[in-house]
Amino acid sequence: MDDTQSKPKFFERLISRLAGEPDSAEDVLSLLRQAHEQEVFDADTLLRLEKVLDFAELEVRDAMVTRSQMNVVKENDSLERIVAYSVETAHSRFPVIGEDKDEVLGVLHAKDLLKYILAPEQFSLQSVLRPAAFVPEGKSLNSLLKEFREQRNHMAIVVDEYGGVSGLITFEDIIEQIVGDIDDEFDEDESDDNIFAVSAERWRINATTEIKDINEFFGTDYSNEEVDTVGGLVIQELGHLPVRGEKVVIGPLQFTVARADNRRLHTLMAVRVK
Repeated sequence: MDDTQSKPKFFERLISRLAGEPDSAEDVLSLLRQAHEQEVFDADTLLRLEKVLDFAELEVRDAMVTRSQMNVVKENDSLERIVAYSVETAHSRFPVIGEDKDEVLGVLHAKDLLKYILAPEQFSLQSVLRPAAFVPEGKSLNSLLKEFREQRNHMAIVVDEYGGVSGLITFEDIIEQIVGDIDDEFDEDESDDNIFAVSAERWRINATTEIKDINEFFGTDYSNEEVDTVGGLVIQELGHLPVRGEKVVIGPLQFTVARADNRRLHTLMAVRVK
């Protein structure tokens, strides 16, 4: 079959089907999969088109960062502590809380800290707080994306039906539902050094770093008989796949999970136990 003739034919059929009100989203997906089989576009394009169609059915709860994984700043935290935490987590925005995560006082933008680095005595957390936006778990991602764009907002606190905080969601979390994971200039590059000194006493470690390399760098004697990587060592010690923020002390080092998803660990922070 002549490819130059088959491709226009397919698109004619697709446009005709869409113009004639398809019976269901599955009907459209069927046509898209046929196009992929005819090599009209590749598998990655098909995946993204499927995600776009699925996106209309998604709600905030499907994309949010859960309450247990929220990185937050407390209202009484010092400037030094907040700056170190910002470096450790590599985030640009943080919910600021009072007694617990149900008491969200506002949102801190890390860039607002810069002018206080050389004048820490002038720092007041309350003075740099920005209002927090709140959205229900059941809100559609489609409508939230529209609101984010109209209001030029990048983060919202997610609340459940009783008004309790159940998580947070960012503009990036929404976009990733369509295009997949996004790595920006602040995300750790797994092609960089596996062990990176964030400060004189703190290190960022790729979870795939081999235990023998950890032992050589830190002078530890962790066993690699049952697991090969430091991520595997942390999971073995905890007995479960940890979430961001979990800590565990193994020998002379304390590991904190800095980045993880529901399948594996990505990045750990390490400090020596004093």
